[in-house]
Amino acid sequence: MAVVFRVDSRSKAALGFIEFIKTLPFVKVVEPVKKPNAETIKAIEDVENGKTEKLTLSEFRKQLYG
Repeated sequence: MAVVFRVDSRSKAALGFIEFIKTLPFVKVVEPVKKPNAETIKAIEDVENGKTEKLTLSEFRKQLYG
């Protein structure tokens, strides 16, 4: 039987607790897998298929802020 704990790892105490339980022989720590959303997957596919245009950093900033 498995028991699942969710620990908010944004504090030093929580990180210390996680490091401690990793040392126990009967504990297996599994990190959650985050999947990209549909928009991100489409953007990755566009880049891989050459459907995007290259921009300089200054051009990108103009588009972003501009």
